[in-house]
Amino acid sequence: MRHTVQVPMRWSDMDAYGHVNNVVFLQYFEMARVDLFFERASLEERTGLRQGTVVASHEISYKLPVVYTARPLDVQIWVSGIRAAAFTCHYEVYDGDRLAVTGSTLLVPYDFGIARPRRLTPEEKEFLARWTEEPATA
Repeated sequence: MRHTVQVPMRWSDMDAYGHVNNVVFLQYFEMARVDLFFERASLEERTGLRQGTVVASHEISYKLPVVYTARPLDVQIWVSGIRAAAFTCHYEVYDGDRLAVTGSTLLVPYDFGIARPRRLTPEEKEFLARWTEEPATA
């Protein structure tokens, strides 16, 4: 199942060429992750990923330029590849009905108290499994 977040564009997101700067889309991805893993999880009284994660890598593909409008972008996010100590988020960014950007982020659960990666908890795996588009695995 995908989660959709409406992300407002800011005037300052544009670059000298008059379209949204390429690096800003990573911020839009982050906004979608925060909305799903923290805000949505809190609404559902679930753990989400409050113990922390770090970004291991990003991939991003630009399909068409996006020009600032007051209408927010729709960012769809879903999860795949849930492993013991990593998972991948996927994104599609829509400008109206046009697919503008796709991407993914490899995330690693992290214990900031000891500054080391950690394993996903069973509750975190259960939460993530709800947002996959693939069959859940044990």
